Amino acid sequence: MFDQEKIQQATRLLLEGIGEDPQREGLLETPARVARMYEEICGGMNQDPAEYLSTTFEVSDGGMVVERDIPFHSLCEHHLLPFVGKAHIAYMPNGRVTGLSKLARTVEVYARRLQLQERLTAQVADALMKELDAKGALVMIEAEHMCMSMRGVQKPGTQTVTLVKRGVFETDPQLVDDFFRMVRR
Repeated sequence: MFDQEKIQQATRLLLEGIGEDPQREGLLETPARVARMYEEICGGMNQDPAEYLSTTFEVSDGGMVVERDIPFHSLCEHHLLPFVGKAHIAYMPNGRVTGLSKLARTVEVYARRLQLQERLTAQVADALMKELDAKGALVMIEAEHMCMSMRGVQKPGTQTVTLVKRGVFETDPQLVDDFFRMVRR
């Protein structure tokens, strides 16, 4: 799916466009490095999160499962600049749970695409509902966006927080309160 040569050509054009010489010694390998980088950081485009969430285990107790402070990085689709942060995930099992690493992998699959934080938050929650047949899912993401820190308004350290509730989390405020107590320690 990735066209390495097109990315290299685009990188050479970008270098020329900002007044650099792509033939300068320090830049000779930059187009190839940039192409490899984009293949890595956008690798989630070729992955399906169902691949990770399909491994489940039966449980008799349907208590809330929370995984907090999952680090991630993604690329904002508006400026192709990174946003970096942490995801906090909760779901209410419907008789089955998945491995804890699978929750982090689900975040990673969606984060390794050109993204909007709002969409990323919803995609993770929707995947948990669909693939785990969960009774409910809640996803909160906190991130710093380089498009706000490095350019434009230039406010480093500003955090954007998004929250998506599905299923029982939409109707049971006590579950939401419990989630926030667990996430905020």
